[in-house]
Order: sequence, then C-alpha cells, then structure tokens
Amino acid sequence: MCGIIGVIDRNMSLMDGSSIREALSLMDERGSGEGAGYVAYGIYPDHADCYAIHVFFDNLVEPKSSVDEILQDWGHIVHQEEIPTYEQPGLKKEHISWRYFFKPDAELMVGTSNPKDEIVKYVVMRVNSEIEGALIFSSGINLGVFKASGWPEDVANYFRIEDYKGYIWLAHNRYPTNTSGWWGGAHPFNLLDWSVVHNGEITSYGTNRRYVESHGYNCTMFTDTEVVAYLFDLLGREHGLPEDIVVEALAARFWDEIDEMPEKQEKFMRTLRLTYGPALMNGPFAIVVATNKGIVGFTDRIKLRPMVVGENGSRLYISSEEAAIRVMDPDVESIYMPRAGEPVIGRVIE
Repeated sequence: MCGIIGVIDRNMSLMDGSSIREALSLMDERGSGEGAGYVAYGIYPDHADCYAIHVFFDNLVEPKSSVDEILQDWGHIVHQEEIPTYEQPGLKKEHISWRYFFKPDAELMVGTSNPKDEIVKYVVMRVNSEIEGALIFSSGINLGVFKASGWPEDVANYFRIEDYKGYIWLAHNRYPTNTSGWWGGAHPFNLLDWSVVHNGEITSYGTNRRYVESHGYNCTMFTDTEVVAYLFDLLGREHGLPEDIVVEALAARFWDEIDEMPEKQEKFMRTLRLTYGPALMNGPFAIVVATNKGIVGFTDRIKLRPMVVGENGSRLYISSEEAAIRVMDPDVESIYMPRAGEPVIGRVIE
C-alpha cells in the first residue's frame, strides 16, 4: 500500500521540497496517516564536511546528556540545535527533533578502512540500543531525514521542508501492517550515506536481521525496512559492491534463470547467491535507495509492488505512481515500468 517517490538531478542542481511534498500528498490513499517522511541530500552546505546526526529526544535532560557524552568521547560536536518545527493541527508532537553536526576522530577507530564511518555507525547502534529516550534516525554527511507519525502534508509542513534544497529527494507515505505507526517507524530509514524508502513486506526479515546483527548492526526500530538500510551499508560500503550487484544479491535471480546463463555469468551469479544467501530478501517489495552518488530503485523478482520511472533531462524519477511523477514534473519526457528485479540507477555527473 505505501507510497514512495524519489528524484535525482544528475547535474546536482538543487530542488526545494515543495514539489515532492505535493507529489507524496497525491498518494494519501496509500497511507494511513501514521507515518510519512522525507530525506534530501546536499541540504547542509555550511556543514558539508560534518555528519549531520538527527535525533528524536523524549526530553533534553538525561537522554541528551548521554548522547552528548558519547559524541564527545568519539569526536567533536561542531554545532547543535533543535530542528525548526512548526505546529500542525493534524500532527501531535511526540518528540523533540534535534541535530548535531559532528566530526569523528579517526584516530579513535584503528584497524578499519573507514574509521569515521565506523565511529558514526558505532554511535548510532549504541545510542539506539542503550539510551532510553533517544533515537538517531539520520546520520549521513550533508543529508537529512525528516519524518514523523502523520500525513505527508502535515509532516512536510511540520518540518517546513520547502526551506531545504537538495539534489536528491526521497519521500514515503506509510501504511503500517505488521507494526504500529510511530515516529521511528516512519520512512525513510537511514544509516550513514544510505537512505531507504520501501513499499511492501520483507518476509525474510528474521533471516536478514540475524545476518546483519552478526556483522555488528543492532535492529531496534521494529520494522523490516531498517534491515534493508543495514544490508546496503554492509554490502555497499563495507564489502564495496556496486549498486547493481547489491541488488542482484538482495533480489537474487531464480535458480532456473541462473542455470540458463552463459557459463561465466552463471558461475558468478551462483557464487553471489550462495555467498549472500542470508541477505536475499523474500516477499513483495518496491524499494528506492539513495546515496550521495545517486539513487537505485528495484522490485522483487515477481514485481508484486508497482514501480514507475520517469526521465526529463538531468532528472530521474522513481515512484509508486505515474501521477505523482507528473505532479513533480508535468513536462516529464519518458515514462516506463522496469522489469521485475531490474535495477534502475541514476548517478550524479561528476
């Protein structure tokens, strides 16, 4: 049921959040009013070299002092402030939204290829599993997630996302099925550079969760989409696989398809599927993932959830509905539906 939409300007031209707000609001029937959210890349030019850590606090006393202490132990807080919010009649304020601009000290994490990323990953996992009353929901460089339990237009107005300008935007309207609607369960889900919006259900959640937890991730948000973000971080960042190969691992080909491939390709696909068997995702899903280099959209191998793609010049759109794309860009030149399991990738031009 959920509504998803993403857009990238490959030339990295900035777009404010007003049009994606209208596009997501068009898909209100795909949600229940219990969760919506947005993420944008490139929105913090004044702190472009800092990790922007967004936190939900129950209060600004005990949980915040604990988070401050952890961050100060692992690096330097350059700046911090409450995220500006604006009261909405249809949205109950349940948490205080706070942001830190943080520089980790790489010398404190030796023996890793990405010490700064590993420090931030450690901080996110520790806070979210140990600090009651605090939840880190965004932790990447020069990006920010804004989400809450409410309708798309209320969440957008609450954070006034039209004030932010990014070259990549993702947005999500949630219809909770297996878990209740709450602020932390709203999409997008983020870890470091990876942000995920998802329509559907990951029925292999138990296996996938055990797999990522065996690699140092803690699943604390009671939703299958959290695991998708961690799988992309593990395979994409830690293992260094390109996006299309990550998709091949997560939405793996059927064995009979692999058997019919040319020998060299068959050997590679067989090895990939056997190596990443616990990462393979089952169930009906359509997913869009963003990094600072681009976006990738894909569905399950039967395509039990819709995905539509549009292109116009330097912009690529991926959504649950064509109408939402046309709201963002009435002059969109090309609309098509990718094949089941086929990754759609849009990369920035550097």
